[in-house]
Amino acid sequence: MKALVLKSYGKNARPVFETLPQPVVKDNEILVKVHAVGLNPIDNMIPAGTFKPILHFKLPAVMGSDLAGTVVRTGKSVTRFHPGDAIYASIFDMDKGALSEYVAVPESAASLKPQSLDFTEAASLPMVALTSSQVFECVNLQAGQRVFISAGSGGIGTFAIQLARYLGAHVATTTSTGNIEFVRGLGAQHVIDYKTHEFEKELSGYDVVLATLRGDTTEKAIKILRPGGKVVSLTGPVDLPFARRRKMNPVMKALFWLMSRKINVLAARRQIRYGFHFVHPDGDRLADIAALVDAGKLVPVIDRVFSFEDTLSALSYLKTGHAKGKVVIAFQPEA
Repeated sequence: MKALVLKSYGKNARPVFETLPQPVVKDNEILVKVHAVGLNPIDNMIPAGTFKPILHFKLPAVMGSDLAGTVVRTGKSVTRFHPGDAIYASIFDMDKGALSEYVAVPESAASLKPQSLDFTEAASLPMVALTSSQVFECVNLQAGQRVFISAGSGGIGTFAIQLARYLGAHVATTTSTGNIEFVRGLGAQHVIDYKTHEFEKELSGYDVVLATLRGDTTEKAIKILRPGGKVVSLTGPVDLPFARRRKMNPVMKALFWLMSRKINVLAARRQIRYGFHFVHPDGDRLADIAALVDAGKLVPVIDRVFSFEDTLSALSYLKTGHAKGKVVIAFQPEA
C-alpha cells in the first residue's frame, strides 16, 4: 500500500511516498480503507521536530491523524464495528498515521461517521471537533458566558465558533477583512479585523479564551479576561501540568515549568488560570459530534480538497495560513 512517510526531523525535512505492507490488525483494532484525510497545522510542525519531545511518534512514521473510510476487517475483541461500516477517527499521538491507503485504528478512537456527510467532509472534523469539545468541557463553558476564539476563519476557529454558539456562549473572534461576514455566518457575534484593530483593546470581561495562534496572542488575551477567567492555548507554552499528565522525566518537567513561567506569572497577577491543551482521540465524543452534525447543529468548513498524490502541495498550501476552514486529502474512490 502507498503511504506518506516521515524519515527524519529537520528544518527542511519532507515526508516521502513509500510502499508499505498493509497493517496487521490487533485484537482491539479495525482495519480501515482510507477515503479521505483531514490535514492540520501540526502536520507541518512535526517534520521540523517542533513536537518531538512530547509526541508518541517513532521514525520512520506515516504522517497524518484525521481520517474517514470503510472498515475492511476487525480484530477479535472489536464489538462496535463491522466490515463495511463507514467511520471517522483521529489517531493523533498514537504512533501511527492516516495518510495511507489502509490504517489500523483502535476501536476506542473511531465512530460511525455522520450519515449526512460524505467521507471528505467527515475527514475534516476529528481534530477540530475533539479539540473544541475537550477544551470547552475542560473550562466548563456555560450558556451566557463570553468566549474569545482567535483566528475565527481557521480550521479550529470555524468549528469552535459553531460549538460555542451551540452551547449558548457569546463568541468574539478575529479574522481578516474579507472573512468578517463569513465568521459572522458561523455564529461569531463580535468580529475584530486584526489588520486594523487590536482585540486586547476592544474586548474586556471575557470568561474564556481559546488561543489558537503562536506568538504573543495568548499573553495579549489574558488582558481581556475577568478575574477567575480561563485561557487555554493550543500552541503553548507547554506547562508543568501537561508534563505531569504525560509522566515526563524531571528534566522535562523543569523545562516546561520554566517555559510557561512567564505566562503563568501574567495570569496569576490577574487571577487567571492558564492551561495548555493537547487533543486526545475519543471515539465516543466523535459519536456525539456526529449526532449534532446530523441534526444540523454543526457543519464542516472545507477550504480545498487535494488528491492523495498532491499531499505535499496541500501541506505547502496549509502552511501559508490562508486556508478558510480545513484542507482535506481525497483518495481515489473505491472501485
